[in-house]
Amino acid sequence: MQEALNHAGLGSQVKATVPFNADIYYSPDSNPVPSAGDFRPEIRDLAIEVVQYLRSSDAPFTVNIYPFLSLYANPYFPFDYAFFDGDNKPVRDGDKVYTNVFDANLDTLVWALTKAGFPDMDIVVGEVGWPTDGDENANPENAKRFNQGLIRRVLSGNGTPAAAAAVDFYLFSLIDENAKSIAPGSFERHWGIFEFDGKPKYELDLTGSKSTDGNKGLAAVDGVEYMMKRWCVLNTRAADLEDLPRNVDYACSMSDCTALGYGSSCNHLGAAGNASYAFNMYYQLQGQNGWDCDFSGLAVVTDEDPSDDRCRFPVMIARGSPVVLHRTVLGIFLAVLECCIVFLILVS
Repeated sequence: MQEALNHAGLGSQVKATVPFNADIYYSPDSNPVPSAGDFRPEIRDLAIEVVQYLRSSDAPFTVNIYPFLSLYANPYFPFDYAFFDGDNKPVRDGDKVYTNVFDANLDTLVWALTKAGFPDMDIVVGEVGWPTDGDENANPENAKRFNQGLIRRVLSGNGTPAAAAAVDFYLFSLIDENAKSIAPGSFERHWGIFEFDGKPKYELDLTGSKSTDGNKGLAAVDGVEYMMKRWCVLNTRAADLEDLPRNVDYACSMSDCTALGYGSSCNHLGAAGNASYAFNMYYQLQGQNGWDCDFSGLAVVTDEDPSDDRCRFPVMIARGSPVVLHRTVLGIFLAVLECCIVFLILVS
């Protein structure tokens, strides 16, 4: 790709890079501090080969860092150390002090690059963020706390203890991905800072200030048209529930039921509520067709919203004429894109 850019005369302006996950480098358990960082032995030669090519084309090293995964993978990980405003005990590495895992992780990479002979390699954080559902630590409150702290941290212009220069970063992600693989965990579908309809999940000041001025936050998309306010739920009059598990499994296999998982926003619903949530997700994604709310006679359409203060049963964006599609889907995309452009301008 870089050679093609060079051939087109764009090589000095556009750089091709490849994003790495943060697990390609590590600090040993015997000395878990950033200065002990290095590329993992089994991939070190390959990693250095890639770094050499990136340096030859003056491209940055791109890494994806997710402090959330530290909490997810280790129940004993100090909770506040995943954020930028915690009261946890700092980690000391010689004369350097680390108050959050993001800085420690980034400096582990700095040391790995230094030991490979590239101490001044430019680094870009290609993905960093916090999910809002799908795990006990994935919720809008924690996502706001992390992302707001990250924005303030980066826009301060300060580097890390081992690297003075601030790095560019890309906040992940714009909206949820309801068809993404959940092999790593149900949270994988819930990284978005916007709902599917263009509404912010939480307040986020992209200027990084602590001002109470409401005009500095994210803005919801105007003019979104929704389907009818009706939901598909479990028919409480159904007598034979033998096929209920099979029908719930089918509904979830064709939609997104990750909100029902352990620690998730709808995990408290119980068996009947779980069935209703699954049926409704399928019903909404299929376009609210009457025949899509049957499930062997186990489901019924209602105009009473089954949502509660913790679990939302969504009504999807309206489908129909090209005018509606233009006003909703394209409108949401353009409005959200505008927010991203403003954000990148602020960062740069």
